[in-house]
Amino acid sequence: MSLLLPPLPLLLLLAALAAPATAATTYRPDWNRLKGLTRARVETCGGQLNRLKEVKAFVTQDIPFYHNLVMKHLPGADPELVLLGRRYEELERIPLSEMTREEINALVQELGFYRKAAPDAQVPPEYVWAPARPPEETSDHADL
Repeated sequence: MSLLLPPLPLLLLLAALAAPATAATTYRPDWNRLKGLTRARVETCGGQLNRLKEVKAFVTQDIPFYHNLVMKHLPGADPELVLLGRRYEELERIPLSEMTREEINALVQELGFYRKAAPDAQVPPEYVWAPARPPEETSDHADL
């Protein structure tokens, strides 16, 4: 009796076990908790960034393009996106360690933060005070 698996099923099993879990990187905004969201900051430690290349690329290359999004260095801190209200009250923390640069950019844009063409570019008036907006509600009476 042979306990060896044929090569194809073995490869599929190994691939399934080695695949990274993406459920931890999926974040869906709870707009009820995020009412009043006006700014955000990424809190992280420089040492942590050195081992997280995707997050480091976002922090060093992308943050300067976003209005009302800043970086705060905290020794020993894992990278987190901290969502803040008008009075700088903390609304929510989102871990970034498992996310790719593309996922972080998509999240920040989904939250409604304005990405400027250049770091020193002007911001349109509708984005000056409230970069985040809930998704557009569809109405049955939109044509009235």
